[in-house]
Amino acid sequence: MRSSMRSAGTALVALSVFVSLPAYAGGDAAAGAAVFKRCAICHSVDPGKKTAMGPNLSGVVGRKAGTGEFNYSPAMKDSGIVWTSEKLDAFLLKPAATVKGTRMAFAGLPQPNDRANVIAYLATRK
Repeated sequence: MRSSMRSAGTALVALSVFVSLPAYAGGDAAAGAAVFKRCAICHSVDPGKKTAMGPNLSGVVGRKAGTGEFNYSPAMKDSGIVWTSEKLDAFLLKPAATVKGTRMAFAGLPQPNDRANVIAYLATRK
């Protein structure tokens, strides 16, 4: 009985570690760099580099939405979002549904692997 309880406890700990992993943990940053090329039309990930169309995404993971050197929409500034992997995943899926009133004119990335890979890539860009 004790052995089976210990095994069940070990399994629960392993499961809780798996469930708590960030959404980008399974992502491939190198593959994300390739997917990000679609985003690079409007965004840079090079620290300090300004773009005309979208904010610089260097260090975006963990940053409060609507902060940084860019003319953000009031909706983005007032969203209260902190860019966790989960929030980035939702935003990359459907930007306009995640932040109603955003000026980002992008339909989204429908493939979960593409989103996970982009998030993994963004996590490397500090």
